[in-house]
Amino acid sequence: MYQIPGHHHISMLTKNAQLNNEFYQKILGLRRVKKTVNQDNPFMYHLFYGDLTGSAGTELSFFEMPAAGRTVRGTNAITQIGLLVPSSESLNYWKGRFEQLNVKHGDITTYAGREALPFEDSEGLRLILINNNGAEVPKDWAAWEQSLVEQEHRILGMGTVEMTVRNVDKLAKTLTDMFGYIEVLRSEQEAIYQSVKGQVLGEIVVKQQDGPSEKPGRGSIHHLAIRVKNEEEIAYWNEVVKKRGFQSTGVIDRFYFKSLYFRESNGILFEIATDGPGFTADSKVEDLGEKLDLPPFLEGRRAEIEAGLTPLE
Repeated sequence: MYQIPGHHHISMLTKNAQLNNEFYQKILGLRRVKKTVNQDNPFMYHLFYGDLTGSAGTELSFFEMPAAGRTVRGTNAITQIGLLVPSSESLNYWKGRFEQLNVKHGDITTYAGREALPFEDSEGLRLILINNNGAEVPKDWAAWEQSLVEQEHRILGMGTVEMTVRNVDKLAKTLTDMFGYIEVLRSEQEAIYQSVKGQVLGEIVVKQQDGPSEKPGRGSIHHLAIRVKNEEEIAYWNEVVKKRGFQSTGVIDRFYFKSLYFRESNGILFEIATDGPGFTADSKVEDLGEKLDLPPFLEGRRAEIEAGLTPLE
């Protein structure tokens, strides 16, 4: 059985790509590494932010849906995204930055056993900065030197992802029995799972909550993608998912990576995605995120697609 090394990316909904672009680049200091479209609906922007090259494990992705209403929070949803920062001093830096830039935030607290600072983006998406406290990060994560954030406090990549469900046991079995995650904490209302023991890079916090399911809208989280190395591994996981009784989409070529999707028993949507070929498949590192990139099968429709999109800075 292959081991899941951690998160690959996480995807959300935004109502306004321009405001989203400003928040994640100018406030959080991330690089927009890919400006492309939803491959299933090419008149919808799909934006990716991350480190220098959008390395697996650093990517935040957003689909623009101008008609999106507000999110009605509830259960059976992915409800918060953890982002790693280098130190305790970094949390203080970010608290001051959020105050200066009028970003909604809480106080420095403890989350999943680590020092953390919760905040929300301009559409109410819940995020939390987590003190990585000097722990090792993947060697392929590379800082974007043009970030507006001071070097010693820049966001490193993704950390703990929170899921809220009616039935913790069902999700727990998917994570542990199927994917090999390790349960590192369990209480009546909460459990913590790690794809690699002791590492926050693939950590999932699962919270128990009854009541109506979340109604998605702007600022809601669509799915979590977890990492696999290559085509051989994703083919293996495709068979595992189907044998488990879940409906798999089968392996889809997304050009920048190959992936498959399935919903676990609570309705949480998971993607399994390969590390490569990555966002440099059609761009030089220095040019990432500057122009509209289209996968080869959409290139012939470029003029039509560009005419249907609002220009983005």
